[in-house]
Amino acid sequence: MRVIGGTLKGRRFYPPFLAPTRPTTDFSKEALYNILFNVWDFEGLKFLDLFAGTGGHSYEFVSRGAAKAVAVDAFGESVEYIRKTAAEFKIDDKLTVVQTDVYRFIENCNDEFDIVFAGPPYKLETLDTIPDRIFEKGLIPKGGWLILEHNPDHDFTEHLKFIDLRKYGTTYFSFFEV
Repeated sequence: MRVIGGTLKGRRFYPPFLAPTRPTTDFSKEALYNILFNVWDFEGLKFLDLFAGTGGHSYEFVSRGAAKAVAVDAFGESVEYIRKTAAEFKIDDKLTVVQTDVYRFIENCNDEFDIVFAGPPYKLETLDTIPDRIFEKGLIPKGGWLILEHNPDHDFTEHLKFIDLRKYGTTYFSFFEV
């Protein structure tokens, strides 16, 4: 795995097998960041990475100038790996790693983020509730985005805040705007 843009471009990271993770493929990640790069100025953004896994999205945002990234995952090995990698990349001053249940984090969070990325396990029974939980809690200010990675088993096109869907094989990104 590698960082595909910004000051860390080309830096590789080698996560150990992390049982509950499903890293976003380089192909779909490159496509996603091409979309984001054409819409957003990353400089100074606040980014939230839910179900962070290997931390790849957090590294991308910090590498491209985000002022703050928060990576949340319940799995201890993932959290430790992200912390270790952030220290190796010397970005641990901009990347906070939180080990907790994502839904508990959402419920207790009192911060706002310009962009929230959620990459939950595709078989998560409550996956369809993620957008509404985030919007009801007010984690994204007006104009901010939620990007939800999922598979074809989920359809958010009728959601009131839905703005776009991109498909890369069986990897789908649904985009929502507040």
